[in-house]
Amino acid sequence: MSLGQRLAKRTHWALPGAALACVLVLQVSGFSWVVWIQHRAFDAFQQLKPREYSDVSVRVIDLDDESLAKLGQWPWPRTQVARLENKLQDLGAAVTAYDVFFSEPDRTSPKRIAVSWPSTPEFDALRGQVAKLPDHDDILARALRGGNAVLGYALTGERNSVSVSDKAAITYMARTPDDRPMIRDYPGAVSNLIQLERAAAGLGNVGFEPELDQVIRGTPLIFKLRGKVVPALSLEALRVGQGLKDFAIKLAGAGTEYSGGRGKDRDVVVIKVGRYMIPTDENGSIWVYYTKAAPGRTIPAWKIFEKGFDRAAIEGSICFIGTSATGLKDIRATPLNPAAPGVEVHANVTEQILTQTFLKRPDWALGSEFLYLLALGLLLLWVLSRAGAMWAGPLAAAAIALSVGMSWHAFSAWRWLLDPLFPSLGLFTVYATWSAVSFVRTEGDKRRITDTFGRYLSPKVVEKLAKNPEGVQLGGETREMTFHFCDIRGFTTISEKFDPHGLTVFINNFLTPMTEIILQHDGTIDKYMGDCIMAFWNAPMNVPNHARRACEAALKMHESLARLNARWQAEAKAKGIALPLIEIGTGLNTGPAVVGNMGSTLRVDYTVLGDDVNLASRLEGQSKTYGVHIVIGPVTRAQTPDFAAIELDLIKVKGKTKPVNIFALIGDPAVAKSAPFLALAAKHAEFLTVYRSARFTEAAALMAEARALGETWRLGKLYDLYVERLESFRAEPPPPGWDGVFTATSK
Repeated sequence: MSLGQRLAKRTHWALPGAALACVLVLQVSGFSWVVWIQHRAFDAFQQLKPREYSDVSVRVIDLDDESLAKLGQWPWPRTQVARLENKLQDLGAAVTAYDVFFSEPDRTSPKRIAVSWPSTPEFDALRGQVAKLPDHDDILARALRGGNAVLGYALTGERNSVSVSDKAAITYMARTPDDRPMIRDYPGAVSNLIQLERAAAGLGNVGFEPELDQVIRGTPLIFKLRGKVVPALSLEALRVGQGLKDFAIKLAGAGTEYSGGRGKDRDVVVIKVGRYMIPTDENGSIWVYYTKAAPGRTIPAWKIFEKGFDRAAIEGSICFIGTSATGLKDIRATPLNPAAPGVEVHANVTEQILTQTFLKRPDWALGSEFLYLLALGLLLLWVLSRAGAMWAGPLAAAAIALSVGMSWHAFSAWRWLLDPLFPSLGLFTVYATWSAVSFVRTEGDKRRITDTFGRYLSPKVVEKLAKNPEGVQLGGETREMTFHFCDIRGFTTISEKFDPHGLTVFINNFLTPMTEIILQHDGTIDKYMGDCIMAFWNAPMNVPNHARRACEAALKMHESLARLNARWQAEAKAKGIALPLIEIGTGLNTGPAVVGNMGSTLRVDYTVLGDDVNLASRLEGQSKTYGVHIVIGPVTRAQTPDFAAIELDLIKVKGKTKPVNIFALIGDPAVAKSAPFLALAAKHAEFLTVYRSARFTEAAALMAEARALGETWRLGKLYDLYVERLESFRAEPPPPGWDGVFTATSK
């Protein structure tokens, strides 16, 4: 093996191996965009199999657009909120949890309205009466105190001195009493009025921690506010609903559990609230397993006040009060809904806990995914090096399908979140990189073949040789083909009209469009012989209906010649040159021939050999004799019966001993169906039948009729030829047994 070959082989291994290593590094990097890509797969799993909704008495009291239209715009006076709170308590709500907060005094309270009044005797008298009216915030506090209300607040990244009241005690199951969970610590908050906080049974954070694309896939159940652990709204609602004074947090160091996070004792493992155990990640977060929209869960707020409202819809329920009104901007993106009300996230989290239906990304997931990709990637590299891309492709596809299938099964059966994308991406990258390196190497081989043979072989032949370099050898194969010869009639006379440069331009202007037509019809150019073009069909590539494609090309070439003549005549007139109309004769024949690379060890040419090739050349020569543009052989005619053609003669061409029927190709299938041609074909066939039966007087009459019908196709020279024969035969009849065969004396 040469040095270049060894380097090429190492490169073939090195680049796919480096690609695999890059994907493995990215897989464990923890970059936010990498995690986002992984989580998109989990979104797809949820979309395919969302959590099945079951009614566990969790309700969303929706401050929707219709409620605001009927009950007043937001923010409502605190008296209206108190009215809603009292109504829910009367209907038997177990907990009322507010996904809104009341951080400022109610501007509609009587005392606050009175401040804006002018100082006049009338308003001064009213101020004294208004001062006796209760404050709206006090009315709401009284309503909250009468039930199990949980108020929401928001943690912020801006430092301030706002604090929240301690409503729940926290028990830590930890290695030492000083251990606290290592979770995100917020420096500030937006809280509620102090009298409302004191009246509430619980306080919970309403905020979420969306990902890079702002989709809420998971949410923490516990947070920190300047070092103090505080609960999420959903967790606090569950505590209050069970009448508990505290909840417990179990840390990794308290037992034998392995932490999937930093591996430290202060990573969260489980949160316990009453009889519910909630497995979490190291940050105290859970994956939200969403349901599709559940009409039984959501109740528009205005319906609560309707006469005859069904008490059973609320009794014993945890009621989250929030808004879906677009103007209030509490719209969140979830894997199932790009515009979901934020309050529905709290409801979904609470339902998960009540039903103990959790999504889980196991602690061992990342390590298993890494080892799976590493093992399969190395196996794929080994197979690629032994069997190549064709056989390794099914293996890569099977491994990717296995990765996706296993991940889906883990999700649907056990609700585990295992990443199918990075293992699939890694395997695809290895395969694609190997294929790309192979492609570059192959293209180099193709380029060398093209440089060597492109100067004298047709483009399709070069393409075939480039794909199969071992085909560059002497020898060939036998196959049925259609052969084409055409040249310009009277070329010697025409060439005298030009100087050498002008003649070269003229020939190039003729050969270029003719060649394009042949190639467009799947033909292969064999060679140019001065003004003659030799071409063939059905090699090197198979061309179905090759006789048909050759006939179509020949007809198109004569159509193109008519346009070229118009241009050449105009140019010649402008130069003061008398240029005759250019005409070409074409011969087509179909039959077996040997085709392949033929020549010497120094130079090869892709060409054809055989009797039927020679016959095609002879037919081109006979086009001048019979005065027609295109002459085709009997097999070509048999394979194109729907084209417009008439039989010319039964002839022995020069150099042949067996006679063949030859035909003039006049037009395409549309011409063949036309009434004028059908009339000509019938009369011409009748003429030939009578002619070959040696009834020459009758044949002359039929020929005259056929001549008249054939004027459209300029068949005068053909019939002139038969006039001469008829006169000769009438003067000297042929011998008995004459079969109508004409022996050509010229090519």
